[in-house]
Amino acid sequence: MNARYATALKPARIKDSSGDRIFFAFCYSITILLAVIVLLPLIYVVSCSFSSGIAVSTGKVLLWPVEFTLDGYKRVVMYPMVWRSYANTILYTTGGTVLHICLVMIAAYPLARRGLPHKKIFMLFFSFTMLFNGGMIPSYLLVRDLGIMNTIWAMLIPGAFSAYNMVVARTFIQNSIPESLLEATQVDGCSDVRYFFQFVIPLSKAVIAVLSLQVAIAIWNSYFNALLYLTNDKLHPLQLVLRKVLLLSQISADDLMDPDDALALQGMADLMKYSLIVFATVPILCVYPFVQKYFVKGIMIGSIKG
Repeated sequence: MNARYATALKPARIKDSSGDRIFFAFCYSITILLAVIVLLPLIYVVSCSFSSGIAVSTGKVLLWPVEFTLDGYKRVVMYPMVWRSYANTILYTTGGTVLHICLVMIAAYPLARRGLPHKKIFMLFFSFTMLFNGGMIPSYLLVRDLGIMNTIWAMLIPGAFSAYNMVVARTFIQNSIPESLLEATQVDGCSDVRYFFQFVIPLSKAVIAVLSLQVAIAIWNSYFNALLYLTNDKLHPLQLVLRKVLLLSQISADDLMDPDDALALQGMADLMKYSLIVFATVPILCVYPFVQKYFVKGIMIGSIKG
């Protein structure tokens, strides 16, 4: 009897209509197509990095390493500028991300408060910077006049704040942290500073993780600010070293008398290029799994809440 009642209480499975099946098949097809488009270049770069230079330069590598070798990674590790630029990139990424998140959250919290005087005027100033900026030459002159050329601050200060990220953080605080929580803490004598650090920051882990990942990736991949503000090779980030390797790999057979030497040199330059690309991408790929759960939550910022 119990088994009969249990079977009767099971929810009936709703059959998908033909239209639903067509829609699901279309969605799966688009998803698989996008996955293939994203994965193919990655697989190609990784395969080239483990192949011989001649195989890479002659176009024999497709989706699997040809003449497996670690020569590219050995040359990358032995390249004198790689480790120094690697340390510079880690420093710029860590310092720039921490500074960026601190400034964004400090600005987002008061703008999320209902009782902030002249709130619309402040938002107007921030919104104006999202539409207009001084441009490259005024920015360069400003950095030069501040006396921070060829310093770490030239890589940290110009991108230390984003009005768009501030708006995202403000929206998250408004939608996720109720105003009643602030009122309850104020009854117990909690100050604004204590409320910000003990309540707002812990409850904003999702948006902080999302913004941190986005900012860190942008700083890690950025090279233009370094190209513009840094002339000292000791301060160059990893992306500038990669740019130099990419320029060195653009060698034609006419540059050398012997075509075989030109092919070998071209192959070694291409091999080092692909190896350095993988070498520069691995840290970001290692960090992403640890913030993925926050990234999924933060991506729903601004969605309709039930």
